[in-house]
Amino acid sequence: MSEPTFDLSRRHLVGAAAATWLLSVSRIGFAAVPQIVALRIWPSTTYTRITLESSETLRYKQFSLSNPARLVVDLEGVTLNALLTGINSQITDADPYIKSARAGQFTPDTVRLVLELKTDVAPQVFTLSPVAGFRDRLVVDLYPAKAQEDPLLALLQDYNKGKLDEQPQLKPQPGKAGIDRPVTIVLDPGHGGEDPGAVGPSGVREKDVVLKIARELQKMINSQRNMRAHLTRDEDVFIPLGVRVAKARKLGADLFISIHADAFTTPTARGSSVFALSEKGATSTAARFLAKTQNDADLIGGVKIGGKDKYLAHTLLDLTQTATINDSLKLGKAVLGRMGNLNTLHKSQVEQAGFAVLKAPDIPSILVETAFISNPEEERKLVDPAFQRQMAEALLAGVKGYFSQSTLFART
Repeated sequence: MSEPTFDLSRRHLVGAAAATWLLSVSRIGFAAVPQIVALRIWPSTTYTRITLESSETLRYKQFSLSNPARLVVDLEGVTLNALLTGINSQITDADPYIKSARAGQFTPDTVRLVLELKTDVAPQVFTLSPVAGFRDRLVVDLYPAKAQEDPLLALLQDYNKGKLDEQPQLKPQPGKAGIDRPVTIVLDPGHGGEDPGAVGPSGVREKDVVLKIARELQKMINSQRNMRAHLTRDEDVFIPLGVRVAKARKLGADLFISIHADAFTTPTARGSSVFALSEKGATSTAARFLAKTQNDADLIGGVKIGGKDKYLAHTLLDLTQTATINDSLKLGKAVLGRMGNLNTLHKSQVEQAGFAVLKAPDIPSILVETAFISNPEEERKLVDPAFQRQMAEALLAGVKGYFSQSTLFART
């Protein structure tokens, strides 16, 4: 889906005149008036998200109306502006949930936002504090009201209700992988929706290129006679880290591969990397920094509930987790070797850190940094379909190499 068209000053300070006015208002004891500075809509088959970014924390009320079905959100202390009046231009015919949208000045100090709906929805409305260049945000998530046969949607609904199991049981997979049944591999394209991931010097977004690589790899895996691949997301949609892991466990995954495109503060950093979970500390300062960056995805993408770690720290010490990490390191080494035939390696060994998305205690899991999107040369590679295909081929070759030396799986 295309990038939303309206996004004014998302990562910039308000102008000097406005800043001076806000300062003068604060000096005489009045609260600053919230200004809507960006409005973004992310439709997907799973759920649609509307994000209102503002200069101050928004106060709001919500309620639903019927005949026709509508969701109403009153924004208190807000004055109508062009972003709000233009909201309907961001609604597409392909949006599964929103038919149209409008905004008006309901009272002198309240803007009323009305969403006309195509179906009954279960809305989730919440605020997010400023983080990573974003200012205060009000988020409106529209989920279908009726249950659907969609394992991802079910997990998201449980997550939003705070009912996602702390240690959900791995779905049993009878028989030996590769002999009695296909090997199940879950591919995790990083970021998505409100969270773009890293952005390259020419504006290429991590979330877009890693989804293309993941789709390419999925096709290659599904063409194998004894492998099947699933994606944690197949759209430009935000999925919390814990839900990604829970989906892998729900599907009874044999392997989990999270796909990313690295970034650093200088454009000279380059090369491909592979990471596994650490039982203790990170193996390097860079690995620790990267883990924190990736773990902040939930703060950037925005989740309703503050969450504790779904996979509790003490599980890292049990034998299951220790064995899983050992298998993850073997998988990572096999993948890193094949990636080295395609691109420069940033580090010649698999690194480790506390990546939240790698914490399934019983699934060998790795995080692959395909290249540095912050490096102009590697950014150009990442948007090249030939490089995307070659990267997918390297990842598949690494997976096959891991299977050939593992006693847990049949040779492929």
